[in-house]
Amino acid sequence: MKTRDSFSLLAALAIVGAAASADAASTLARFNDSKPQQYRIEARASKLDPRTREYPKIDFVFAKGGKSQDVQHATVDTRVKPRGKLVIWLMSYNERLFDRLAGYGLHAIQPHYANRWFSKVCLEKPVGEHCRGNMRLEAATGDDFSKDADIQKPDGMMERAYQFVKWLAKENPQGRWDYFLTADGKGLRWEHVIMAGSSHGSTTAARFAKHQKVGRVVMLCGPRDQYQVWQSLPSATPANRYFGFSHVLDGGWTGDHYCRSWELIGLHQFGPIVNVDKTKPPFGNSRRLITAWDVKKDAKRAHSSVQPGGASPKNAQGEFVFESVWRYLFTHPVDQVGESVPLDPGCLKDQRSKL
Repeated sequence: MKTRDSFSLLAALAIVGAAASADAASTLARFNDSKPQQYRIEARASKLDPRTREYPKIDFVFAKGGKSQDVQHATVDTRVKPRGKLVIWLMSYNERLFDRLAGYGLHAIQPHYANRWFSKVCLEKPVGEHCRGNMRLEAATGDDFSKDADIQKPDGMMERAYQFVKWLAKENPQGRWDYFLTADGKGLRWEHVIMAGSSHGSTTAARFAKHQKVGRVVMLCGPRDQYQVWQSLPSATPANRYFGFSHVLDGGWTGDHYCRSWELIGLHQFGPIVNVDKTKPPFGNSRRLITAWDVKKDAKRAHSSVQPGGASPKNAQGEFVFESVWRYLFTHPVDQVGESVPLDPGCLKDQRSKL
């Protein structure tokens, strides 16, 4: 009985500690804005940091065709109770998505980083098992992981995101962006970061999270990299923090690319694949969500349908049908998980066997 009491006491202390930590986070990120509102902010990466440079070989440039390519976006809504989490979105800016993130009480940024290299490097056939994974990691970190590029630290996603947040802390103090800076102000508090993206961006978000521990990973229509092995590497980010959502007519799904990545990451440990068309939140606390919503048999529309936009289905009232899914992906408690299920023998993990 004494031992059981000790365990009960420790459990109670853990709960109190977790609650105190959550309360502290809320306090530190509390807004004090005389005119509460949603802020939408833009800034060019090349203007924020004079060390930045271009890499034309991989289409990582500041301007093209007379248009700026390095514009970065941020949003926060000081009318909403903050969650103390920063979303770093690794794909083209999506205003509808960012409006939703702000409405959830999240901060969100879209930094400019090397995300157009895909058709310019790793072209050997068959592609090496580490080529794309290493290129993703170099683009994300600015460290020397790939022989196909030489991206310097100021140009990696990590540093550009940090410089952006540091600038936002001064430019938009009402938004309390300073909460996401380390105590010494020299980096980001990655435990409070949600890495997210769609397609190519979701793949890089997942690859980066294998390397750097983050608070959560949201993978829309991804991750892919079907001939790479990084998905099975040890992960700095616990597997229960990865969330995926795909349409079953997406070529990445029909080709077993997404189911393969999800299983290699270990998401089958937290519940079965759940069809959101037939299941209500919290979707059995699963990390693997799919939809079969009618997209007129259009694989491209299926690919884009899982994020807010013109391809995403709406109901009779004109509302997006995946509203509850997006909120779940970005805000569901990571410690609430579903029951483990076996690997799917119908999902081809060894994609190279088809080469």
